[in-house]
Amino acid sequence: MSAEVAVRPRSAALRELAELLGERLSTNPTVCRQHGRGEAYHAEMPPDAVAFVRSTAEVGALLAVCAKHAMPVIPFGAGTSLEGHVAAVRGGVCVDLTGMDRIIEVNAEDLDCRVEAGVTRKRLNAELRDTGLFFPIDPGADATLGGMAATRASGTNAVRYGTMRDNVLGLTVVLADGTVLRTGTRARKSSAGYDLTRLFIGAEGTLGIITELQLRLYGQPEAVAVVVCAFPTVAAAVDTVIATIQSGIPVARVELLDAVQMRACIAHAGLQAHAAAPTLFVEFHGTPAGVEEQTAAVLDLAGAQGAIQVHRASSPEERSRLWQARHDAYYAALALRPGAAAWATDVCVPISRLAECIVATSEEIAASGLLAPIVGHVGDGNFHCLFLLDPHAPEEWRMARELNERMVQRALDAGGTCTGEHGVGLGKIASVAKEVGAEGLAVMRRIKQALDPAGLLNPGKILG
Repeated sequence: MSAEVAVRPRSAALRELAELLGERLSTNPTVCRQHGRGEAYHAEMPPDAVAFVRSTAEVGALLAVCAKHAMPVIPFGAGTSLEGHVAAVRGGVCVDLTGMDRIIEVNAEDLDCRVEAGVTRKRLNAELRDTGLFFPIDPGADATLGGMAATRASGTNAVRYGTMRDNVLGLTVVLADGTVLRTGTRARKSSAGYDLTRLFIGAEGTLGIITELQLRLYGQPEAVAVVVCAFPTVAAAVDTVIATIQSGIPVARVELLDAVQMRACIAHAGLQAHAAAPTLFVEFHGTPAGVEEQTAAVLDLAGAQGAIQVHRASSPEERSRLWQARHDAYYAALALRPGAAAWATDVCVPISRLAECIVATSEEIAASGLLAPIVGHVGDGNFHCLFLLDPHAPEEWRMARELNERMVQRALDAGGTCTGEHGVGLGKIASVAKEVGAEGLAVMRRIKQALDPAGLLNPGKILG
């Protein structure tokens, strides 16, 4: 089937799509190349054309044309994915959803809203500011909400607010034949049949294209506090996190940066007052009294683990500066080795196994001689290392692959997962096969066959 799709003439499909979209269908090579990769190490794989859609109805009409002509379709948001999700491995049409950027409704009394898939998280929160509400999922990049749902994104706030899986009430999805499906309701719970909403969250556009989302919102906290604690070792920092979570202290965010990453952030963001040592960024939300109590409790735990430096952010501006430094960790790390290619890994383990997994990974990186800083959303057991590799040094890539394979296997052996938030895409197909087993893969393939029998939706991803 895949070979047939790859070689079938596509000129008729492109003519029909041009009639549908006019100048919003582009075959410009530069535009196609821009849409053929995300922020990842994967090779650029441009589509035959890029469609800039404006409505669910247009997406439905486009998919109906593509189904008729066996044309592959790849959804595209902000292009910030890290596992090759937007690569057009068999050519086809890239559906750029960024023009679908309406905030359709905000229901402040019910703490929910409805948005189109091209709305970014920062824009939504800017629009919500005057309502006293916010949307908490924060993967770092200013990703589109449709893309965040498609990859089941999470980020720094997941320890308190959960992931996209927990914060999407319903979806509008266009299926492979152009059928428009609406899932879920505005109710906070339901037991009405199969959970179709969550079927599409994390499906990476392989089962349908998300065009609208109904989202949970939260009240902005009355008080916020941030502390930054440096430690003599990674193990001491992680043990502080484990003790914090096991003590039931309701932290909103807790992020780990190892010494290499902290050194990069100090240089990139001007954090000269902070030590180039394993460091935790911890944020608390609540009432002023509650936040003060939580802060004191975590500082006691950090002191018990031998914290060598403690800094409390004293203003909203300073808090923003610290979190911006954390969000810019990827770019800060790239500056450590100009010209290097970056490979971001992603595993998640039970909190009780976190210290041993991070320490083992850190030791293996040191022994390899590779440059690979470690960061993590450690409050929920999720961490990453960022390999900085010479694009022209095959031996470095071989060592990185071996280290990544061992890191994934260590996570699976600990009862964890090969990807906590980046998704599968092209990069983790073999790893997800190990994780879910033959039976799990067989069920996934049956679902794919039922919803996309011709294999046209984002082909080559998740299942290969």
